[in-house]
Amino acid sequence: MILPIVAYGAPVLRKVSKPIDASYPDFKKLLDDMWETMYSSNGVGLAAPQINKDIRLFVVDSEQIFENMDEEEKTAYTDGPGIKKVFINAKVISTDGEDWAYNEGCLSIPKIREDIMRAERVTIQYCNEDFVEFTETFAGITARVILHEYDHIEGKLFIDYLKPLRKKMLQSKLNDISKGKIKVDYKMSFAK
Repeated sequence: MILPIVAYGAPVLRKVSKPIDASYPDFKKLLDDMWETMYSSNGVGLAAPQINKDIRLFVVDSEQIFENMDEEEKTAYTDGPGIKKVFINAKVISTDGEDWAYNEGCLSIPKIREDIMRAERVTIQYCNEDFVEFTETFAGITARVILHEYDHIEGKLFIDYLKPLRKKMLQSKLNDISKGKIKVDYKMSFAK
């Protein structure tokens, strides 16, 4: 089932999410709904707070990014062909490498894209969909998507990395999003 994406301004997007375990109700259905919601809105990642659930869960599919790149673009990133993974109760252990800029957007903040600086690599501890624990290091575009989604379960948004003046210049657009004064081609819910 395609779920509505929570728009900027909803309190759930600013909460630190709670851990879950295998007894979480209807977990398999929730995961299926998250994948379906992400793909139907053309996302490459989706965190539970974006569907109004304050739990430490997100999904990432960076494979799509590489599938849509031309051969020359692919050589710029070392993490091809990308990943398709579930991250439960994730905890960033470390980030390293050089910070680099990339034009990011967010399904909860439609029609706003900004160059955001993030670390080249992330080492993260997480459980997969079977609640098996892993610690892995990811690089490049995949690391960026993971860090973006991880921020969601920490109550942060990509616009928090902007300089105050730039954020102030976007404020009227952000206000419009929070009031539902925006047209998108996917389901959204707005804090009234």
